[in-house]
Amino acid sequence: MSTQYASPGRPRAAAGTSEEPGTRPEGLGTGVRRAVPPGLLFALPFLLLFAVFMLWPLADGLWMSLTDASLSAHSPSFLGLDNYAEALGDAEMWRSVWHTVWFTAVSTVPLVMVALGMALLVHTGLPGQWVWRLAFFAPYLLPVGVISLLWTWLYQPDLGLYNHLLSAVGLDGISWLSDESTALYAIVIATLWWTVGFNFLLFLAALQSVPDHLYEAAALDGAGAWRRLWHVTLPQLRRITSVIAVLQVLASLKVFDQVYLLTKGGPNGSTRPVVEYLYDMGFTGYRLGYASAISYVFFALVVLASAAQFLAFRRREK
Repeated sequence: MSTQYASPGRPRAAAGTSEEPGTRPEGLGTGVRRAVPPGLLFALPFLLLFAVFMLWPLADGLWMSLTDASLSAHSPSFLGLDNYAEALGDAEMWRSVWHTVWFTAVSTVPLVMVALGMALLVHTGLPGQWVWRLAFFAPYLLPVGVISLLWTWLYQPDLGLYNHLLSAVGLDGISWLSDESTALYAIVIATLWWTVGFNFLLFLAALQSVPDHLYEAAALDGAGAWRRLWHVTLPQLRRITSVIAVLQVLASLKVFDQVYLLTKGGPNGSTRPVVEYLYDMGFTGYRLGYASAISYVFFALVVLASAAQFLAFRRREK
């Protein structure tokens, strides 16, 4: 018969268990922490919000595009790919896609080039730089409603500033927003004035990060201002120019607000972009399923355009 004695100051272990000195059994919390990576715990709030506000709407919209969902119907029926077939054969949809593409093509080049010119002017050391920076960037801070109201007044046929200037030099006035041949270009001008400040800010930040020793070396080699611009400044801005061009194309493809407020897609649908068309189909025509199909067709076109643009810039860098 043997007797076990507990050491002084240490409780006796329960029967059937063993405990090494200096160790303690792991709890459930420790096992959970080891099973879940710490980075995932930090990213979990973002992932939940991303799933709720991005993944779920995308999945729900995709399902809706396969049905005849409508604002006036409570139980949509499954249609398969009928909405997509109708969208691909819809002449009005392709017309609105063409308006969007043309707006993107006409607006992207000046929005990049004018922003670059503005950034170069400020970077060269013009007196009162803070005034120029504020003047160039301030319009971007205004809401689209203010911009649309302002440019509606400027484009007024009888009382507008532009027609007043034209009449002052002996030219006839222009129906800026009511003429099919000028309405889209008028929207491009308003968009240029409104949004060029953001691209200007990106270019200015990139110019300030160009190393000074490159300019010093070029000056020692006898390069003038234009040669330094062409051989030093512009090559250093190649990456940011690519980024701005991609962002501008994506933003122009999603144009809606200023078009809707200035012309409502008119006259005769000559300025209606594809986003406004699917808005009309979904919320005016009550055809949510068909509008969802149009949105996914347009989404596929945007992905293809973005991939082509990315590959083009990547090959150019090589």
